[in-house]
Amino acid sequence: MSVRVRFLPDDVVVAAEPGEPLLQVAERAGVFIATGCLMGSCHACEVELEDGTAVRACISSIPGDRPKLTVNIYEDLAW
Repeated sequence: MSVRVRFLPDDVVVAAEPGEPLLQVAERAGVFIATGCLMGSCHACEVELEDGTAVRACISSIPGDRPKLTVNIYEDLAW
């Protein structure tokens, strides 16, 4: 079962497999997510899911418990 991933604010949609790394899915879709340490410590890659949950994209993967996922990417100008 593939998951429909929607990246906001640009409204880019791509199909992904459960367990696939979120950064890899974003890259394949042509969506830029800022990164820093790539280990989850610096929070540079923090994005927000549709339910308001903040996750670090560098250590997160596509969940397999839902058919669609909305990811809101906000830019932190401090980075």
